[in-house]
Amino acid sequence: MKKHLLTLAMALSLVFGLGTPAAAIESDRIDLIVNDTVIDVETPVQVYDQVTYVSYWPVVRALYPDASAVWQDGQAVVTAPGLTMTIQPGRDYLVANGRYLYLPQGVKLSGNLILVPTRTLSAALGANVSWDPAGRDVVITSGSGPITSGDAAYQQDVVYWLSHIINAESGNQPLAGKIAVGNVVLNRVNSGRFPNTVYEVIFQPGQFTPVSNGAIRREPNAESVAAAKLCLDGANTAGNALYFINPYTSPNSWASRNRPYVATIGAHAFFA
Repeated sequence: MKKHLLTLAMALSLVFGLGTPAAAIESDRIDLIVNDTVIDVETPVQVYDQVTYVSYWPVVRALYPDASAVWQDGQAVVTAPGLTMTIQPGRDYLVANGRYLYLPQGVKLSGNLILVPTRTLSAALGANVSWDPAGRDVVITSGSGPITSGDAAYQQDVVYWLSHIINAESGNQPLAGKIAVGNVVLNRVNSGRFPNTVYEVIFQPGQFTPVSNGAIRREPNAESVAAAKLCLDGANTAGNALYFINPYTSPNSWASRNRPYVATIGAHAFFA
């Protein structure tokens, strides 16, 4: 019984922002102002490597008084008029109305409180955010409503083929590596040196091995689908890379000899 009650208390604290917060990273307190009202939060605004994080629930509640949150399947599930949002501690993205928004430093915990980047949370909630240096305030104001849906934002065929090539090339790689492969495809679409659609880039002759060996047809895993949507919503781990290779299987590739090196992520090296 005691263990059950402890688990329940933990779940409630993660969802609603209860519990004893850890010490703020910044010594000078940063105030959170939502629609001209200073929000009283147990954990102050915190800064991790120049990214401002806030406890999500006070912001949601201030912008959407009718919102509710429950703890379900290891994540906070938030509902409000026009909004469904899930936030999972430790995950590198949040999902709002089917939109996948990248968090390079992940969802964080301070004590039992869930913290997310202010700008990403504001984007999900359809709010505007600014910094007032004079008062050291993070200022959030209501916008026109929550983020538009994934159904409206993503083209189904683009998600289909982008997730398939990501899975075929990097299905066993970390999320950052999956995103990087998607970045290469989208960078090619935006480059005058390659075709101008995702499908044409993927099926351009001689470019991607999974097309020739049939692996492109395999059903993508869930994280590959998430990576495709993250890319389409702006996530980028590969910069302006146009090529990638496995340096262990292709140590003397054309790209490694002729193109500027960008990064190595997982099993792949990326080149511009």
